[in-house]
Amino acid sequence: MVRLNALTAGYGKKPVIQDITMEFAPGKVTVLLGPNGSGKSTLLKAALGLLPPMSGEVFYDGADIRKQRRKQIAQQASLLSQGRNTPSIQALRMVLHGRFPYLSYPRHYSAPDYAIAREAMKATDTLQYEAINVNQLSGGQRQGVYLAMALAQDTRTLFMDEPAAYLDVSRQLRMMQTAHSLAGEGKAVVLVLHDIPLALREADLIAVLKDGKLLCFDTPEAVYLSGILEQAFEVNLHRTDTPHGPQYYCTAKEI
Repeated sequence: MVRLNALTAGYGKKPVIQDITMEFAPGKVTVLLGPNGSGKSTLLKAALGLLPPMSGEVFYDGADIRKQRRKQIAQQASLLSQGRNTPSIQALRMVLHGRFPYLSYPRHYSAPDYAIAREAMKATDTLQYEAINVNQLSGGQRQGVYLAMALAQDTRTLFMDEPAAYLDVSRQLRMMQTAHSLAGEGKAVVLVLHDIPLALREADLIAVLKDGKLLCFDTPEAVYLSGILEQAFEVNLHRTDTPHGPQYYCTAKEI
């Protein structure tokens, strides 16, 4: 369980998120929604200890992460970040980087490390690229490799910052299937998304942020009925029932 208690964090002396209290529970897929600049990525960095809190605390299973070493945190929570550089390295070697928190220096990969890495690539449909240089892959294929690297870290909490970027619709749906599969294994899965309909269909819990503040943290149904998403994104949100369950779509507000 990752718990944020009245967390305020930012850059320099400027807070970006303010007084955030919430929990990321095992077995749940939590989606962070909010307009650009609302503090979603900053929240993930603060939850991982990459940004020190200006005030408040972050607890992993009741332990304050400020009292834990970086390697200890990395064995508990992993991050699929956005805006990564594309290295000149084979895909399998990239995925093996996820094993770093469990290795001493100099790093020597064991047979179990290779097995875990290949299993992660299998889960993200990237195993066929294991011998290909990452910078020769398409954006969607690279995203799958980076997700495999995060899975290979084998943590109880997985943070993903815009994992649907570069993915076509089919891969987006498979990515959400992977998220639910991981939650089914007892992991806490936290995603930053910009796709409101996808979040409403797939999330177990949704947190809505705007201007660095947490406006709502509840089930998709409760968030939809609250009207907060329409206020935060300045759109009209609609729902229609289908044989496959409720479907959502957005339309622009009239100017």
